[in-house]
Amino acid sequence: MIVGDLSRRELGKRLAGDGLALQFGPFNLTIRSNLDSFASLAHQLYEPYPLPGTAAISDFHVQISAPRGLRRWVRRQAYFGVDGQFPFAPYTVEHAFPALEWGINWCVATRSHHLLLLHSAGVERNGRAILFPASPGDGKSTLCTALIHSGWRLLSDEFGLVRPEDGLLLPLPRLIPLKNESIEVIRKFRPEAIIGPPFLETRKGTVAHVRPPVDSIRRAQEPARPRWLVFPRWVAKSPLTLEAIPKSQAFLMVATNAFNYEVLDETAFRLVNEMVRSCDSYSLVYSDLDEAVNALDELSCASDG
Repeated sequence: MIVGDLSRRELGKRLAGDGLALQFGPFNLTIRSNLDSFASLAHQLYEPYPLPGTAAISDFHVQISAPRGLRRWVRRQAYFGVDGQFPFAPYTVEHAFPALEWGINWCVATRSHHLLLLHSAGVERNGRAILFPASPGDGKSTLCTALIHSGWRLLSDEFGLVRPEDGLLLPLPRLIPLKNESIEVIRKFRPEAIIGPPFLETRKGTVAHVRPPVDSIRRAQEPARPRWLVFPRWVAKSPLTLEAIPKSQAFLMVATNAFNYEVLDETAFRLVNEMVRSCDSYSLVYSDLDEAVNALDELSCASDG
C-alpha cells in the first residue's frame, strides 16, 4: 500500500492516533500529528510513498503537534518531537510541515551511525551514481532537482548513505526542500514538477518542497554504485566549468562533508578512500541549469564510451 490508498480522513485518524507509518528508503518512521493543516499537506506530498507492513519496526517515532491545554489557543505553535523528546524550540504552526521535514533529517544525521553519512545530493542512471558533496548554498538541491526531472533517479538531495559492507549508496528519495529563488527557477525549468506551497519567513527563508518522480520512490530499495564525485557551486552569471580535480583534494572534500566521519573512524577512512579511488572527481561551477544538466549527461555518456 501507499499513502495515496488512504482517504484523507483515514490518514488524519492515523496521524492523530497511533501514528502514520511510512517507509523512506532504508528507514521506517511513525509520524503523529494533531494538526489538520499538516494532515492535508501530508496526504498530497507523501501520496506515492509506501506504507510498511504491520510487522515492520519503526526506526524513529516523530511528531509535529500543537501544545495541549490553554497554550494551544494562546500561542499557535508546533513542536517537533522524537521518541518523546523535544530537541528544538517551537515553530509557528504555519511552519509545521517544514519543521517535521527538518526534524526527520536531524534524526537520520544523528541516529544512523551504522552507515557513513555524507552531506551530499545523489542521482543515478544505468546503475551508476553521481554524488554532489556540498555546503548549504552551493546549489546542490537545485541541481539535483533539475537532474531528476531530466532522466536521472533521485538517491537523495541531502544524504549520501554509504553501506559499509560494500560501499554502495542507499537511496533516501525524500521531498526536496527548495529555498528562496530556487523555487521559481525550478518552476520555470520544469513546470510539470510537483511542488508544494511556499512557506514564508521560515528559519531558512522561503521554503517549498518538491516531490520526487514516482519512479525514484518506487526504486527506493535499489542501491547504486558511486561513479562520479562532483563538487558543485552556483555562481550568478558564471560560465559553466567542469574540471577534473586531484584525488587527494577530493578525499579531503568528501571527508569534511561527512556527518559522522569521526564517529566511524577507520571505517569512514576506508569507505571514503575506496570511493575516491573508484570515482572520477570534478569541480562544477554553473549558473544555467540547462548547461549543467547537459554537461553531466555528456560526462555520463563519455564514460559509457
